[in-house]
Order: sequence, then C-alpha cells, then structure tokens
Amino acid sequence: MKPLILIRGGGDLASGIALRLHRIGFQIAILELAKPLSVRRTVSFSEAVYNGSHTVEGITSRLVSADQLQVTLEAGEIAVLIDAQANILNNQFLTSPQSTFLIDARLMKTEPEPLPINIALHIGLGPGFIAPTNCHAVIETQRGHSLGRVIWNGSSEPDSKLPDGDARRVLRAPTNGNIEVLKQIGDFCKTDEKICLINNQPVLSPFDGILRGLIHPSVNVTEGMKIGDVDARNDPSLIYFVSDKALAVAGGVLEAIFTKLKDND
Repeated sequence: MKPLILIRGGGDLASGIALRLHRIGFQIAILELAKPLSVRRTVSFSEAVYNGSHTVEGITSRLVSADQLQVTLEAGEIAVLIDAQANILNNQFLTSPQSTFLIDARLMKTEPEPLPINIALHIGLGPGFIAPTNCHAVIETQRGHSLGRVIWNGSSEPDSKLPDGDARRVLRAPTNGNIEVLKQIGDFCKTDEKICLINNQPVLSPFDGILRGLIHPSVNVTEGMKIGDVDARNDPSLIYFVSDKALAVAGGVLEAIFTKLKDND
C-alpha cells in the first residue's frame, strides 16, 4: 500500500514535489499557514487557501477540513489543510506512523521543531536538517552539482543567504505593512517601474522583465521579507510551469521515498 504523503508548505518548490508525486499515483496532502507566504503563486498549490482551489499544470489542489480529506484524495485532487503545526499527525483516524511519510518543504533554513510522533519517513529540504538527527533524509536545494541529491547521513550545503542567479531579481519589502498591488504576476515591467507600494513606499523593478511572482496582498509583510520575483527572460508563459529546480528536488524526494519502500519489501 502506498503511503500518505504530507508536505509541509505549498510554495513553488513544494508544489513541484507534489506535482511529481501525484502524477505517479501518491495521495498528497499539503499543510499550510492560514496566510501562505508563497511568491510564485501561479505554480503554488498553497493558493487554494485563498481561492478554495488552485490548478498547476493540470493538477488541482483544494482547501479542505480534516473530515473532507479522504474524499478529496479519492477524487484525485491534492488536499490542502490549514495546519502549520502538523497536528494531523496526532489524528489516528487520518494518519498512522507506519503509513505516513512527511516532507518538510517550508525552507525555514533553521533546525526544525520535533514532530509530535515518530513516522516511517521524514524528509527535510535544505539547511537546518541533519540526517539522521532530526529527519531520515535531507535533499540538497542549492543549485549546483549536488542539487536534488539525497543525504542519508549529514546535512545539505549551508545557507548561502543569496538567491539563485541575479540577486536583483528578488523583491524585498522596504518596510512593514500590506501591499498595494500595481502590477500583476505575468505583467511586463520596465526598469524602475513601480510594481507595488507598501505604506506608500514603492517597490521598483530592478530591470526589464516579467513579474514572475508577488506575495498575496492580504499578507502583512515585514521589512526585508521576500515579496516578489522578476524574470529577465521576458516569457510570460513560464509563470505557469514549475521550475527546473523544483523538478530536480522532486527527483531527490522520489529517490528517498522509493528507497524507503524498497527497504520495506
């Protein structure tokens, strides 16, 4: 019997993992915040929290309560629950330690809090996770030769504190507050064009490009927080596809899962 896969976080990296696992037949439930912080929202299953449902590359996620979980999974959709603390692990009617795998894709980059119970497989993405100390397997998330590799003993590369590629592409909040949206995801932006305002302070496009992502306007942001992403490739169709990085990391997750299943045979 295939395990139930729980994924903590529903952003773009987590959604690439969910997409690949769902396509090969695993049942997926995403555990999210009440107000998800995803930036690449067009390819983040977490958008279901705001809209009720969200479709990425033909696969639909749906916001559900715990009592709707099984029906949603049986309907072939990805379930999204507001459950930041992973309390579902304490519900013996929905999960069991022997048949539940959990992937922590929140990218907190700090040591995670212990899970409330021991489960069959706990996979951590990126810095903060150390196998087998606080998880069973770590997946490398830093671009380079090791991207997507499975680490059963040790940790990933330390947090570089720098985004992939041109660091200018990442938009950060100049102050605390809520966003007044001036540009929509997928819009073309010229250099120094206003993308949004936060407490009347403008966030400008760093170069000519497509607005690849922007945090949901209902989120109360804090100074320095990542709120957006501009793509210099100028191809608006790319906002609808999960990234190559997400697919590579998903490959590592698949390897870890099937290694565990093989060991159980």
